[in-house]
Amino acid sequence: MRPKKRDSERNHRTGESESKTHEESKSETKKLKSLSDYAHTLQLAWNGLLVLKNSCFPTSMHILEGDLGVINGLLKDHLSGGKLTQLKIAQRLRLDQPKLDEVTRRIKQGSPNGYAVLLATQTAQGTSAEGTFPVVEPGLQRRLLRNLVSYLKQKQAAGVISLPVGGAKGRDSTGMLYAFPPCEFSQQYLQSALRTLGKLEEEHMVIVIVKDTA
Repeated sequence: MRPKKRDSERNHRTGESESKTHEESKSETKKLKSLSDYAHTLQLAWNGLLVLKNSCFPTSMHILEGDLGVINGLLKDHLSGGKLTQLKIAQRLRLDQPKLDEVTRRIKQGSPNGYAVLLATQTAQGTSAEGTFPVVEPGLQRRLLRNLVSYLKQKQAAGVISLPVGGAKGRDSTGMLYAFPPCEFSQQYLQSALRTLGKLEEEHMVIVIVKDTA
């Protein structure tokens, strides 16, 4: 009877080691508990303030797909030569199917080098990838990104920004930025995040930047 017991113990240990390696691979994914965690696995493309009326929202944008060159080209600050640190939403686009179809058409038209899709999340207080945080202009109130998301959800609209800010100069490329609150359209770009996290509870936006085609 004793040898049998040793066999079963050995089998149990083998089973344990197999389940351990399986658990370890599962825990790698489990470490990502929020959409912010997931965002940090992506390349940071922009860090700054989204502005609507008298409010500004510290935002980090990480690239989901598309061309980083489009972001660098269209979000350029003409004065400093660096990236803009502030983007002001001046228009809205209703989340109607014909309007969404038009955005999809522009993305397809811009593929592969004329568009970018980004995940926008709340920037951690007082921090940014560069170690400095954009200065808030006088008269602007700093608020959490979820307030902007709630506003756009309520309006059933995406925020729209014409690029480059301040208008095109000379041979500059032009384009549009669309800021989508969570909706059917935006979720198609977050399938990988959904598979990883199971559900997307954190407030976020999906940003689409498309370059105008001549």
